[in-house]
Amino acid sequence: MTTVFNLSILIEWAKFQPGTSFFIPCLERKQVQKFVMNECARLGLDVVSKQVIENGVYGLRVWRKEVILAPHSTSA
Repeated sequence: MTTVFNLSILIEWAKFQPGTSFFIPCLERKQVQKFVMNECARLGLDVVSKQVIENGVYGLRVWRKEVILAPHSTSA
């Protein structure tokens, strides 16, 4: 569990699979976003985050990008 600006956050990084997302309800979205993006970079996770309002709740949505492999080219 991590505390950022008096907000306790528990993110189960091992369960954060490509193609999934999570929402952190918070008012200090910019600071929480910076913390989460730094953690993702440290862990080598390719993510996108956006400050959002979901169902009237301010927060941060973080998506883990899908791993897309480029097709192999075959030369004859």
